[in-house]
Amino acid sequence: MEPSDLKESVAVGVSEAAMEANAQADTAFAEFFQAEHVRLSRAMYLLTGSATEADELTQEAMVRIYERWERVQRMDNQQGYLFRTAMNLHRSRIRWLATRSRHLVDPTPSPDPAVAAQDRDTLARALDALPTGQREALVLVEWLGMDQQEAATVLGIRPGSLRARLSRARADLRGNLEADDA
Repeated sequence: MEPSDLKESVAVGVSEAAMEANAQADTAFAEFFQAEHVRLSRAMYLLTGSATEADELTQEAMVRIYERWERVQRMDNQQGYLFRTAMNLHRSRIRWLATRSRHLVDPTPSPDPAVAAQDRDTLARALDALPTGQREALVLVEWLGMDQQEAATVLGIRPGSLRARLSRARADLRGNLEADDA
């Protein structure tokens, strides 16, 4: 036998041994999967309350175990490692969802109290500058939401007079606010 033939036969023997070891590992994992899949799935359902989420966690945990099966099969407590993996996946998912929700929900900033007070003061001064009849018409229609007929009745004037007061009040108020801004 020549040295090259010896190398080939050793290589073939090694690959056959490796294939046999892989087949045994696959068989051992298949048995482990059959024994633990339903149990883990039920536990994850009890943890999450969702069959879909439990199934996803179970599948992901089993994939992770399979990827590390050479090491896992030598462990004393394979089931414990499986359950710990699933729990860690669940915790990671909760953290991810919490982070994502914080980024999605952008709370509206509360208005600056100083600016809000200044705006109220500016509006109050602009309203005070209006004649009483215009101010009453504007408050009844714009702030209290009355229709023009109802506001005219409350003020004891005709609807046409109310419309004239509203028009002048809006124009004067706009002028007063623009003067304050300048």
